[in-house]
Amino acid sequence: MEQRRNILRGLVGGAVLWSAGSGVRAQAAAFSSRRITVTTRGRGADVLLIPGLASTAEVWRGVADRLAGKRRLHLVSVRGFGDLPAGANASGAVMAAVAAEVRRYIAEQGLERPAVIGHSMGGQVGLRVAADAGARIGRVMVVDSSPFFPALISPQATVGDVEPIAQLAYQAIHFLGDEALRARGRQLGVELGGATDAVFGTLGWQGGDRRVLAQSLYEVMTVDLRRRLPDITAPVTVVYGWSADGNSPRSRTDSLFRGAYSRLRTPAAFVPIEGAEHMVMIDQPTRFMAAVDRFLG
Repeated sequence: MEQRRNILRGLVGGAVLWSAGSGVRAQAAAFSSRRITVTTRGRGADVLLIPGLASTAEVWRGVADRLAGKRRLHLVSVRGFGDLPAGANASGAVMAAVAAEVRRYIAEQGLERPAVIGHSMGGQVGLRVAADAGARIGRVMVVDSSPFFPALISPQATVGDVEPIAQLAYQAIHFLGDEALRARGRQLGVELGGATDAVFGTLGWQGGDRRVLAQSLYEVMTVDLRRRLPDITAPVTVVYGWSADGNSPRSRTDSLFRGAYSRLRTPAAFVPIEGAEHMVMIDQPTRFMAAVDRFLG
């Protein structure tokens, strides 16, 4: 039970994000999907940017502003996050279907070996795309994202360890109204190790379809993509927040991320960014952009 509580504390402190909206300045691409939207900016080599749980492409605004003069950016948003209608994401699994739509977009738009940058859940989507698309992907950057998030809290964690917690979080988000969630947060916190304020205060209600949020959070907590890592042929760069303070949980991220990606065919490039938490590109924008520039070459 204590291990499950520790896993949840770390998950909700890292994997759960929000977005202020979806108003990225862009021209809509000639692409129609019931699961994602894609907008494009700039000219040059192709770069896909995929946001995380409960975020839209707006989270990449600062990055897009800096890159649009030298790259053609494809900014992905998942339907059901922010103010986007849920579409086909309103029922069933989300991440695998979203990854399939990203691959379809790449094929239909004729993108040649694009770079893919994904944050948190978007990083997991990027890993799926790279594993399934093989040599059609040029390179991948995952930002504070793991192929199995619970392993960042406890390397020995299994899907079975986190499944009961994921089910409870799913049910709470899916079935309770906003006011009921706030009222019951303290009660649920007794069972979940006091971490529910982070879940229900953040997912919160910054916008998003409850069905999509619930299912996506469940998948972020339980999906284990480590077995797919050997299928990835594109070079992978892993960027994450780090702290030199031994009392900070972020002081352990370097070893934990290196362990998480150990099954890749070719060792990843690891880029710890001191002073950043989960939202690396917002917490330390200058250092993050330096990492992106190196990644894109």
